[in-house]
Amino acid sequence: MHIAIVGAGLGGLTLARVLHVNGIDATIYELEASAEARTQGGMLDIHEEDGQRALRDAGLHERFRARVHGGGEATRVLDRHNTVRLDEPDDGQGGRPEIDRGHLRRLLLDSLPEGTIRWGSKLVGAAPLGDGRHELTFADGSTVVSDLLVGADGAWSRIRPLVSAAAPAYTGISFAEVDLLDADRRHPGPAAVVGGGMLFALGPDRGFLAHREADGSLHVYVALRKPADWIRGADRAALLDEFAGWAPELRTLIAEADGPITPRTIHALPIGHRWDRVPGVTLIGDAAHLMSPFAGAGANLAMFDGSELARAIVANPGDVEAALAAYEEPMFVRSAEIAAEAAGTLEICFRADAPQGLLDLFAGVQ
Repeated sequence: MHIAIVGAGLGGLTLARVLHVNGIDATIYELEASAEARTQGGMLDIHEEDGQRALRDAGLHERFRARVHGGGEATRVLDRHNTVRLDEPDDGQGGRPEIDRGHLRRLLLDSLPEGTIRWGSKLVGAAPLGDGRHELTFADGSTVVSDLLVGADGAWSRIRPLVSAAAPAYTGISFAEVDLLDADRRHPGPAAVVGGGMLFALGPDRGFLAHREADGSLHVYVALRKPADWIRGADRAALLDEFAGWAPELRTLIAEADGPITPRTIHALPIGHRWDRVPGVTLIGDAAHLMSPFAGAGANLAMFDGSELARAIVANPGDVEAALAAYEEPMFVRSAEIAAEAAGTLEICFRADAPQGLLDLFAGVQ
């Protein structure tokens, strides 16, 4: 059986790894030319109930723990005046340890047999052939036929149209991503503002989300409620104008940033996105349930989807449809719940009394 996985993100890699652990081969087709084609960036908090469970299924949990960023679970919440409203240190007892996304991806990549990933495979078409088989066509003119096709190809999945007409919609929030390198030495002011882990500095319709990375840099998301096309043309001066009246200490997160600004519009699929069973094809991760990052769940769900799909395939040898049915229904239920949480938390973070809503959420008031 030819299992074709489109996309070498965390979900697709986890799926291939758990299948490999259980003696089942799969091939990943990835658009990028190599594992080093672009930087991965950003810290991820890996949850005990899903992301870490997937890593255990993959036989990688101990190696994951060795790469965890100590202190990364610390959390600070500030208001627009730089007043500290919450400051929780990382005592090492939390269930959501932080790891650099690139380190986690490398852990998964290195766990797969050579040749599992076909780099530089740009998918241009996917067509059903009947009996659950699909023909995949790539930009170089080559084709392959799958017995099981898995779309692990993210927000703008080329596999999703085989099962669903849904498309991601703009949430109203955009990020301008910036980095401050070697922060303790070169940017001591911003380093003190962010602290040792995650920062939320919030006000109505705007704010800063930032975290300290394992290499000592700061990765900052400047969040604004703006039309989708606004952020693409925003430069440092435009961003600073949006935070006129905010504390100077917070404005330095923009003013002292190193390198270019990366614009990012936040999109999401409809909450509760699902589809009727289509023979021989399914989706995992953002391809199935893209949501805003405000539940901190995207990477965790993608990895858990990959692990659960692999487990369903193992539990139903030779019966692809039984495996897909066993995987999809629980996935629909869990992703709908977390997508609703993500959408709700996004609104809480930027409402008129921000950051009070987030503080109430952390305190269990809401």
